[in-house]
Amino acid sequence: MAAFTIRPATSSDGVFLADMVVEAANWRDGINRPRPTVLADPVYKNYISGWQRPSDSGVVAVDEDARPIGAAWYRLFPQNVQAHGFVATGVPELIIGVRPLWRAQGVGRALMEELMDAARRAGFARLALSVEHGNYATALYRSEGFSVVESRVGRDTMVRRLV
Repeated sequence: MAAFTIRPATSSDGVFLADMVVEAANWRDGINRPRPTVLADPVYKNYISGWQRPSDSGVVAVDEDARPIGAAWYRLFPQNVQAHGFVATGVPELIIGVRPLWRAQGVGRALMEELMDAARRAGFARLALSVEHGNYATALYRSEGFSVVESRVGRDTMVRRLV
């Protein structure tokens, strides 16, 4: 396994987080949702617009040359803002993306574990996420304690208790 480290996300990571939203949207081989299309989608746009708000927190994985290779972050959304994994006010939604060459090498798991620790330290009792049906990352989410709380056409909302 190649070496990587994890650092806190900063306000200057906004462009990279947008890259990771695009990666997350393009998880399926053979499907290419162009960057402008993904970032124009109002829901995907909500995951990065105005990064880094006071309630935002995230982590970035970097390779041995300090190049970013993946990120996980959470945001709080009010009920009237579109988000794929919204479950309740006060429950942050986790967003994660990893560059394709780094998938299945422990990067996603390490990012999630670090972010869950940060959310716990910040006093949150739960984290939510959304995953499209068929996405192989569902197995990772289940192994990290997330369970399906809502299933809609094409995607599931999952929640993990942190306390």
